[in-house]
Amino acid sequence: MQMDRKPFLEEYEKLIVRMNTPRVMIDNAGCVDATRIMIDSARNDGILLEAVQVLTDLNLSIKKGYVSSDGRWNMDVFHVTNLDGNKLTDGSIINCIEQSLGTIHRTRSKSIDGMTTFELTGTDRVGLLSEVFAVLSELNCDVVESKVWTHNGRIAAIIHLKDCDSGSPIEDSKKIDRIEARLKNVLKGDNDIRSAKTLVSIAVTHTERRLHQMMFADRDYDRTPIMKPNGRYSPLISVQNCSEKEYSVVNIQVKDRPKLLFDVVCTLTDMQYVVFHATINTTTEDGAYLEFFIRHIDGTPISSEAEKQRVIMCLKSAIERRASGGMRLELFKPDKPGLLAEVTRTFRENAMNVTQAEISTKMGMALNIFYVTDAVGNLVDSKVIDSVMDRIGSGYLTVKELPLMYHQKAESDLQTTGSLGGAVLFALGSLVRRNLYSLGLINSYS
Repeated sequence: MQMDRKPFLEEYEKLIVRMNTPRVMIDNAGCVDATRIMIDSARNDGILLEAVQVLTDLNLSIKKGYVSSDGRWNMDVFHVTNLDGNKLTDGSIINCIEQSLGTIHRTRSKSIDGMTTFELTGTDRVGLLSEVFAVLSELNCDVVESKVWTHNGRIAAIIHLKDCDSGSPIEDSKKIDRIEARLKNVLKGDNDIRSAKTLVSIAVTHTERRLHQMMFADRDYDRTPIMKPNGRYSPLISVQNCSEKEYSVVNIQVKDRPKLLFDVVCTLTDMQYVVFHATINTTTEDGAYLEFFIRHIDGTPISSEAEKQRVIMCLKSAIERRASGGMRLELFKPDKPGLLAEVTRTFRENAMNVTQAEISTKMGMALNIFYVTDAVGNLVDSKVIDSVMDRIGSGYLTVKELPLMYHQKAESDLQTTGSLGGAVLFALGSLVRRNLYSLGLINSYS
C-alpha cells in the first residue's frame, strides 16, 4: 500500500523554512553604551547587506560590527544606537527589528504602488534639476517622492510620479514616451548625447541601492571631478591578498557618517564579491575602521593589481556619493503643483547647484531636503541664502545645519588677528553664533 507523501513533504518544507529563517537576539544588558543585535542564520551571501539595510532604514547608527560566515552558517553581530547615541529602549523599534530581520529572506525590496517611476542619469550642471522639474510640471506630473545624487560631474535620480489631475499612476504609453523624450533632451544638454539615459522602472530595488547601481553603471568612479570634493569624507582604502586563507582583505579608514556601512557593503555586493568576515568600528576619535575579508562569488580572491585599484576607486566613489558637503536646506511647505519647479528655479537663478536632494510629500505637505553649493562647489554666500529664503519664504525654507567650513573659517580669522582686534572679532563671533542658535540654525554657540 502506497503511503500519502504529502504530509511528509509539508513537514520537510516547514523544516527548510525554519532552518533558513534567521534567529534574531537583541541584548540591552551585555553592552554599556549600545544595544547588541545578533543574527544567526544558514549561509546566505546576501544576508549581510539586507541586515545592514534594515538597520539603516530604521535610522540606527552601527557603532561596531562583527561578521563571520565560513562554512554553512552566518553570524552577524551589531552594536547599535539611535541617532542620539543612546541604547534602543522603544519597544516598537525593537519589535520592528526582530520582525524585519527575522523575515529578510522573504521580504525583498517591494515596488511603490500607485506611482510611475523614472530613472535618470546624465552629466550634472547648475540648474539641471530645475529643468527636470520644470518639464514634469509642464507635462502635468506630480512628483511624490524623489532622490537625487551627484558625483564626479554625474547625476542619478529616481523620481516617483502621479498624474496631477487623476492622482493615479501615469499609464498612457504615449504620455510616458513624451515624458521620457523631454527628460532625455534636458539631460543631453549640449554635450551628453550618448550617456544621458531615462528609464521607466518597476521600482523593485531599494532606492539608495539602486542609485548606487545607476552611478556604478555610469562609471562615475572613473571620471574626473568638476567640483571641489568634500575632503572630510575622503577615505583611505587598501586591498591586499591573504594568500594563506585565500581571501582578499579590504581596509577602509574614513570619518564616520550615517549609512557608511550600507554604502560599502552595497558596493561590494553589487560588484559580485562575498563578505566572509568583517570587523566594523566607528567609535574611535580618528574615524571609522572597516575591514572585510572577501572573495568573488566563485570563491577566488582578487587576482590582479588592476582589479585591486578598481575596487578602491569604486568604494571611494560609493563613500563620497552621499557626502555632498553642501549646505543643507529644508523646505516644509503646503504642497501644490509646480512647487518643486518654483523652488529649484529660484536656486538656479541664484547660481546655486543642488548636489543632493530628497523629495517627499505627506498629508498635503512637502518635505524637501536639498544640499547646495555655488557653481564651483564652494559654500554659498550667506547673502545669496538670505535672498533665496526671502523669495521662497523664510518660514518655509530653513538652513538646517551650518557646515564645518563656517567654523574653520572663523577660527582661521581669529588666529590671524591681533589681541585687541581678535578679542573684538571673538565677541562679534560669539554674538553671531548666539543669534544663529536662537534662530535654530546651529545646535550650540559655545
